[in-house]
Amino acid sequence: MKFSIGGSLKLAFRPWVEGLENIPAEGPAILASNHLSFSDSFFLPAVLDRKVTFIAKAEYFTSPGVKGKLTAAFFKGVGQLPVDRSGARGAGEAAIKSGIDVIERGELFGIYPEGTRSPDGRLYRGKPGGLARVALATGAPVIPVAMIDTEKIQPPGKVVPKLMRPGIRIGKPLDFSRYHGMDGDRFILRSVTDEVMYEIMKLSGQEYVDIYATAAKRQIADAEKAAARSEKAEKAESTEKAGSAEKAEPAAADTDK
Repeated sequence: MKFSIGGSLKLAFRPWVEGLENIPAEGPAILASNHLSFSDSFFLPAVLDRKVTFIAKAEYFTSPGVKGKLTAAFFKGVGQLPVDRSGARGAGEAAIKSGIDVIERGELFGIYPEGTRSPDGRLYRGKPGGLARVALATGAPVIPVAMIDTEKIQPPGKVVPKLMRPGIRIGKPLDFSRYHGMDGDRFILRSVTDEVMYEIMKLSGQEYVDIYATAAKRQIADAEKAAARSEKAEKAESTEKAGSAEKAEPAAADTDK
């Protein structure tokens, strides 16, 4: 991927990078990034010398059709880990186990603490499960990462990407060894996650919203449905009024006669 797709991405989009020296040359680390676009998982590994293993939703590996098969082949080829999010606890336990396995191999584990792409470019509350529990269970440093403008390259629904320069800011490693073994304390998990999200916010310059991105997506979807229902009702009312007016015109004509 680095020499084929990665090289092409760097040549075509020329991403700029700050803080590359904060990535260790060897040994385990957790890369915690904001999530603006599907392309985040391409640009970040492309600019690093080392392999980054992300967890990816299982749908990327099981989608039908030619596009689905190509997507599955790519994710399998670069060693990404499928996680089934349909269970009662979602990706939580599977993500944690996968992350710990990657860290114990001495590799880089990439995770998006928001749990899903931002629906509007703002930074949302981090989920305290995967990131904090992997960090506290393994003692691996957490490196905050900010993707810049990747959502403008290929917004949802757009097939042809826009040629522009995205950016990547890599922060200094965060050490949470003081909390080692406390991954069962929900208050500690929340504190660790919030500290990481604060560093990502400083790097990205995004507006922070203290709700989960999944909840924001539901709110946006509900608002769109409400707007569609309102528009449909207005059209029906307009049609009904037009029909009533048409019926009234012949009656008025008869009265004139």
